Amino acid sequence: FSLNLAADCNAVLKALQPIFQEQGMTETVHNWEDHGYLVTYIKKNGSFANLRIHPHGLVLVDLQSYNDDMKGREEVDQLLNKVEERMKELIHGNIKRVKRLPAILRGGVIDRYWPTADGRLVEYDIDEVVYDEDSPFQNIKILHSKQFGNILILSGDVNLAESDLAYTQAIMGSGKEDYTGKEVLILGGGDGGILYEIVKLKPKMVTMVEISFDKSSNIDQMVIDGCKKHMRKTCGDVLDNLKGDCYQVLIEDCIPVLKRYAKEGRMFDYVINDLTAVPISTSPEEDSTWEFLRLILDLSMKVLKQDGKYFTQGNCINLTDALTLYEEQLSRLYCPVEFSKETVCVPSYMELWVFYTIWKKQTDI
Repeated sequence: FSLNLAADCNAVLKALQPIFQEQGMTETVHNWEDHGYLVTYIKKNGSFANLRIHPHGLVLVDLQSYNDDMKGREEVDQLLNKVEERMKELIHGNIKRVKRLPAILRGGVIDRYWPTADGRLVEYDIDEVVYDEDSPFQNIKILHSKQFGNILILSGDVNLAESDLAYTQAIMGSGKEDYTGKEVLILGGGDGGILYEIVKLKPKMVTMVEISFDKSSNIDQMVIDGCKKHMRKTCGDVLDNLKGDCYQVLIEDCIPVLKRYAKEGRMFDYVINDLTAVPISTSPEEDSTWEFLRLILDLSMKVLKQDGKYFTQGNCINLTDALTLYEEQLSRLYCPVEFSKETVCVPSYMELWVFYTIWKKQTDI
């Protein structure tokens, strides 16, 4: 409750006490001369409530119930309804705002709560744990959402859902590129979505390098194993075999592969980096992930044709400092580059996501 006036802490406490006492809850009162009251109410079954009354006009009620059944939730709602009614009687028309937040289920068999890149907590409509394994590099989860289908989550980060074709299309150039007869290199992409979509476009050859031992890369063989079984709406059948008519998947560390290709003079029309998002850290000198990204960028430019394009994801549009710092890194590569970016709504991310197109700057002869 946010009030239009200062709170009479003692009056609020006396008005609400009977509601909790009727529930058979034991009361403990803490008060401070200038900081109001904190009152705890404990029930014999382990349920409890905290009532915090701030003198400046903020009254907070937090309830934790041991019961997750419908009856337990109804009891909580009934108690909160009584608190709200009593507060309106006491304060009359001087309540500026009443806000009731939905219940958070703690310790449930299915974890429905995952943070966005910019630190907001999202509750997904998860109803099933489809796959949950620990590889040598990370925890791999595939959870089923009623809205988004199966969602791949790597070490707590939402990576891709079956609903997220918009992500795959954006990191391929948003339908503006002609992949017919082209040489394509994919770095990462363990869910198989990029490979599946590009193979449809009749490329000459797609090489996907499917693992990096950098801790931030989020790619390993167990990701492929989980996705080819549980993310088939995303990857189709391209992960069933490591080689096809126009593609090959290499289970190798991408950095030595890139160095080998550069030494051999092998060149690509497109390089698509799906290894990791732009780091949230804004201290690249202290963060090895930024060094890793610059290394990948430099090596990628060495195997990219002069008129080729490099596609990659950025991060959430709200992380402006990190995105700006990433763009600054582009001026530090071994060759001059130019870039463009676009913002795309990725359904399961529940936030706008930035994607980059990078190319070698054309120099006058």
